Amino acid sequence: MHILKSFVVITAILLIFTCRDGQADSSTMNSVLEKGFIQCGVHEGLQGFSLPDANNNWKGIDVDLCRAVAAAVLKDPQKVRFTPLSADKRFQALKAGNIDILSRNTTWTITRDTNLGVIFAGIIYYDGQGFIVNKNSGVRRVEDLNGSRICVQEGTTSLINLGDYFRGNGMQFSPIAFGSSNKAIEAYDLGHCESFTTDQSQLFAQRGKLKDSRDHAILPKVISKDPLGPVVRQGDDGWLNIVKWTLFAMLNAEELGITSKNIDQVKRTTKDPRIHRLLGLYGNSVGTGLGLDKDWAYRIIKQVGNYEEIFENNLGKKSQLQMSRGLNALWSKGGLQYAPPIR
Repeated sequence: MHILKSFVVITAILLIFTCRDGQADSSTMNSVLEKGFIQCGVHEGLQGFSLPDANNNWKGIDVDLCRAVAAAVLKDPQKVRFTPLSADKRFQALKAGNIDILSRNTTWTITRDTNLGVIFAGIIYYDGQGFIVNKNSGVRRVEDLNGSRICVQEGTTSLINLGDYFRGNGMQFSPIAFGSSNKAIEAYDLGHCESFTTDQSQLFAQRGKLKDSRDHAILPKVISKDPLGPVVRQGDDGWLNIVKWTLFAMLNAEELGITSKNIDQVKRTTKDPRIHRLLGLYGNSVGTGLGLDKDWAYRIIKQVGNYEEIFENNLGKKSQLQMSRGLNALWSKGGLQYAPPIR
């Protein structure tokens, strides 16, 4: 009798954490559906990644990821609210439940993935730490910065990478740390340090804030690996899967040649079974596992775009930054971006 009672209790507990179709329940998903919007944690203002325009409309590749999740889950990419967060507050906000996704140019590291109660849902941008210097300084290589004062943002991997690289190469430096990247770049512009260091992607964005950006050069060498990606809370596998496969859907769409402009024509004419599965033309064979309908990926691509579109619009040739794809090209075109198949 005791064994039977124990079995009944265990079964009831399992049912609580399992939804009717056999998939893991998502407390975040339930919360999002109940309130009708996604709360997205973003950078306070970094061009190309997350920055409000004059009308307070947020734009950037990190912003577009949150809009894509909203398109998949709520069928409307505009159902997102944005919370600007400093580097030292971002993980606290996520763990406390104040945001549903952290999409804030955040580097994936083992410490963050194992010690903070959060988990990364993919890599939206492959980055590396670089340095910006005045062209008249005579600095042409990172090694030329030996003995220099270097501005850096505290609470980031940039400060750790800086120390690791300089000490590992027997170089001296004086770090001058600031609470935000904006304060760090301002101090550099005022001459308080010989260089400012952060992710190269940020350097391209921050250079535009200098008094005369043409007087400054970004050194070609990077000193770290900094894969940037969206972050969710640990223990909510259902929500993790949704965010992860939203990014993968955009990457797969680019690889298959599907864009926001041609998706309806492709949907009508394609005979490619990979596209059939992605766009739900075989029924809801893949959406069920995510707890979504068959058109989840169609909405992402139609309403937000594939990966190439969000990259070029925010960072690449259609943006002010004019950044090349580099490591963020598809694996089939010499880059590292690679998504598991939709099947």
